[in-house]
Amino acid sequence: MNLARPELRQAARGLLLVGVAAPILALVAVLIAAVSYAGFDHARQYLSELGGETAAHPWIFNFGVLTAGVMTGVAGIGFGLAVVILTRSPVSAVLVGLLFILAGIGLVMSSLYPWPDPRHMAINLGLGIQLAPVFLLVGLRQSLELTRLKRFLVGVFVMMAVLTVLTKHLVFPGTVNDFNVGYWERAFAIVLVGWVGVAAHLLRRALVR
Repeated sequence: MNLARPELRQAARGLLLVGVAAPILALVAVLIAAVSYAGFDHARQYLSELGGETAAHPWIFNFGVLTAGVMTGVAGIGFGLAVVILTRSPVSAVLVGLLFILAGIGLVMSSLYPWPDPRHMAINLGLGIQLAPVFLLVGLRQSLELTRLKRFLVGVFVMMAVLTVLTKHLVFPGTVNDFNVGYWERAFAIVLVGWVGVAAHLLRRALVR
């Protein structure tokens, strides 16, 4: 396969554009669902409750998560293709793509089985996407360009690692508690999902160059 073909780069850019849009769609769905849920407590309640039994319009959240999940899987193909084009590193490309696809599957399943259905916990498949920045960095390690993207990926990974150890009570137990758990979950979600859009945008620009 000739990786220099312009139509291949164009295809990767189109798939990455889906990755840019997915976090935006997810954010819009959450905001609309929260506004539609009278009395929703952002400090004490989890985001999954926006699609649960007590929500007035659970379909808003669940449809948004479902769509964002499909888009995440599609974006994963774009990420993998971009890594191959830019670095000729097929192993990293496949690993990155698989992590995105697994995250997409987790989001789709969690929307099909809303909280408190035990099957909703399939959403934890999405946590594997925390490793995607590492594999991206491995794939990009020999590239002398993309310095901004590399720094961003390092920062994102560090932020996700810090949030993980705090929310899992591995350090400073009691920092995350029943009175503020919602805020911590939202911070984690913003980093976990938001980095995808930024990284997709930066990779699209790199493909143009």
